[in-house]
Amino acid sequence: MSMHDRWLLAAALLGLGCGVVGAQSPDLGRAATPEEIAAWDISIDPSGAGLPAGGGTARQGEAIFAAKCAACHGEKGAGKPNDQLVGGSGTLTGDKPPVKTVGSYWPYATTLFDYIRRAMPLNESKTLANDEVYALAAYLLQLNGIIGESDTMDAQTLPKVRMPNREGFVVFTRGR
Repeated sequence: MSMHDRWLLAAALLGLGCGVVGAQSPDLGRAATPEEIAAWDISIDPSGAGLPAGGGTARQGEAIFAAKCAACHGEKGAGKPNDQLVGGSGTLTGDKPPVKTVGSYWPYATTLFDYIRRAMPLNESKTLANDEVYALAAYLLQLNGIIGESDTMDAQTLPKVRMPNREGFVVFTRGR
């Protein structure tokens, strides 16, 4: 099957035309409203640009994690193999497969906030309040030994967190 045929099949399955039998959504093809765009325009820059008001500590995050995250990520983030959030220190080099966790792999703490807010909990994405996201980020950073249990994470402190693998990535520059 050619790439064009695959695209046509995908479009048909999604109801985007191509002679699909059945009703099409009345929202297809309309411009997104400013409110709809704003709801998804929530990216956080590594510098912290875009972080909202709010804050939380690891102590606060522990209870939230137990209620909303542990079912998938295990107790204290120790889930296996692809949902592990804690550990993996020193595994990025060597012969064995690396254990890529928040503490061993991620270069920026702001990425943790962005991902939790945008995608978690998996079956209820974008339902956590900003204070809950800050508390969960603090809890995961504390479990990985990066911050203390009573350290507050907020728009000022989170971008200042120095992640262990911050220098482990090559900066991509177009044209080089």
